Parts: sequence; structure tokens; C-alpha cells
Amino acid sequence: MRSAIRPLPIPLGMRRVALLLLGLMLACIGQALLAHGVNENDRAFIEGASGVNIIPYMYLGAKHMVTGYDHLLFLAGVIFFLYRLKQVGTYVTLFAIGHSTTLLLGVILDLRANPFLIDAIIGLSVVYKAIDNLDGFRTWFGISPNPKAAVLIFGFFHGFGLATKLQDLTLSKDGMIPNLLAFNIGVEIGQFIALTFILLAMTFWRRTDTFRRSAVLANAALMTAGFVLVGFQLTGYLIERGLT
Repeated sequence: MRSAIRPLPIPLGMRRVALLLLGLMLACIGQALLAHGVNENDRAFIEGASGVNIIPYMYLGAKHMVTGYDHLLFLAGVIFFLYRLKQVGTYVTLFAIGHSTTLLLGVILDLRANPFLIDAIIGLSVVYKAIDNLDGFRTWFGISPNPKAAVLIFGFFHGFGLATKLQDLTLSKDGMIPNLLAFNIGVEIGQFIALTFILLAMTFWRRTDTFRRSAVLANAALMTAGFVLVGFQLTGYLIERGLT
């Protein structure tokens, strides 16, 4: 899975539109990050619930994935140059294996890490994918990371990021494992829904004459968004530690 794009002359109008879209995207990311973690209504339900609650936890898992800007940006980067459904299925399956494993084990085994640092690594996963799409590793550093291994490894971090959100809450031991499995199934459902819309948009976009030129801009914006995610999370970490 390697990009063949090269920087091309970009009209001023297109650059202005790209900057506007990037600004809107970063504003949305910033708003989401200011509300780090689970919102108050969902928190109240999870901390007040006991016993097996399959449907509510499936809904919460799907909601978290569909509204998770970091996960969606990474997935968009992963499928950016995948034209065959078989390829999409392979990479999405690797990502699902990764995040399902650490989501479940992280909560069940109570494996803990600072959520801001984990989310910073998730931000770096977005940066990685944008650089990979631009063929930057080979061009700039003379190396070619294995894309499948990278998606699996970053999937582990994305799942651990989900686990840290749940670990912030007081989960009832009664029905915890069925509820976690339901949450994970919901995450997969949310991923499928989001991926469907992303693929449809990508399919129409690829049919336009400007795709190759705008693809460079899109991945540059993706890289910038990834760095912004990293910056927000590291800032949150420093504030939490009282270092700012």
C-alpha cells in the first residue's frame, strides 16, 4: 500500500478552500478534546448501571467510535489509497483485532497508563498515516515501514485509549465482561457505519479530475490535524502534572 502522489502546483483558490476546511476540522477537534473522555450523561449511566446491559453498551461503543475524531482520522488515512474492498477489509480487520484486544484486556486486567499520553500516541498514528500516504518515509528517511504491522500496532494503542476512558469510570463488576463485549461490538458497528460514509465520499472524490492534486493537500491537512491532536494531549498531560 504505497502512495504514488507527488506535489503538484496548487491553485490559490484551492489552497484557500483547503485552509478553511482545515480550520473547521481543527476547531471541531479542539472542541472534542476540551471534553476529554465520556460525557456526563453517559458517565452517569455507566456508573449507575449494574447487571448485563447489552444494548446500552453497544450504543455507547458505537457512539464513541462515530464521534471519535482521532479514530476516524486514522481510518480515513488508512483507506485513502485503498481501491479494493478486499484491501480495505484486510486493514480494517487488523485495526479491529488491535483495538479489540487492548480494549478488553486493558479493562479486564486493569492495565493502566496515562490517558493523555496514550491519546498523544493515537495522534501520532494519524501523523504516521499521512506521511505514509505522501510516501514521506521512503522519500525523506529512506525507509519503508510495514503498513499492515503499523495498522495493527496503532490499533493496540487506539484500543488502549478506549480502555483508559472506561477505566476513569466506576464499572460494576456484575455483568462487566458481557457489557465490555457489547461495548466492543458497538465499537465495531460504529466503525462500520463511519467507514461506509468515508468510503462513499472517497469513491466520489476519486472520480474527480482534481483528486491527485487535492490528495496532497488532504494528507497535509491530515498530518496537521494529527500534530494538533498530539499537542492538545501533551498540553493536557502537562496541566495534569502541574508543569504549566
